[in-house]
Amino acid sequence: MKQAFYRRVLLKLSGEALMGDQEFGISSDVITSYARQIKEISGLGVELSIVIGGGNIFRGLSGATQGIDRVTGDYMGMLATVINSLALQNAIEKLGIPARVQTAIEMPKIAEPFIKRKAQRHLEKGRVVIFGAGTGNPYFTTDTAAALRAIEMNTEVVLKATKVDGIYNKDPMKHKDAVKYEKITYTEVLNKDLKVMDATAISLCRENKLPIVVFNSLVEGNMMRVILGEKIGTIVVAE
Repeated sequence: MKQAFYRRVLLKLSGEALMGDQEFGISSDVITSYARQIKEISGLGVELSIVIGGGNIFRGLSGATQGIDRVTGDYMGMLATVINSLALQNAIEKLGIPARVQTAIEMPKIAEPFIKRKAQRHLEKGRVVIFGAGTGNPYFTTDTAAALRAIEMNTEVVLKATKVDGIYNKDPMKHKDAVKYEKITYTEVLNKDLKVMDATAISLCRENKLPIVVFNSLVEGNMMRVILGEKIGTIVVAE
């Protein structure tokens, strides 16, 4: 029987990845693939919490370029993450895995408010917890929300799911000579401005010695490989 290397993790999913090959919205194929992989992880007894972005629907920064006030745009982006959280919850529960959505902005008709002890209790009972609406504050990204919630939940690692297979010295989608890092420190990520997660998120992880594993989530089975401790993607650790 497979043995999990990590027992409690936070998975950070990008909103853009949910689009799949579409230009907007949620791909049913991608979200179903995520749900299947989450079910496999949950089946090993791993306590799993999730933070999901909203870039497939709306981004505060892009809204600002269209004349939308930055604070208003950020709140719109937070609502987009709640839409994605509900969609993921639905996909997970269709496979028989209990899931709860907790939001940083209270909306009791559709989700629970974020309460640390309640979220921890859900995890202990084998429920997947999805954190929506970021931190509830403008100017903070869902990367920062992921780092914050991971620390609050006492997780062992942040799994940063992306569309590429790790961290490179430059964008591998644009540069064929980009070099991949197998292992890198928080300080190197910040000094080299590698854009893995925003600087606030990286700093939070560094201060709390919380490792980050960056991997390609669009390859089905990769989530399980990371949970089992296989060396895929890139790991960010202390010096």
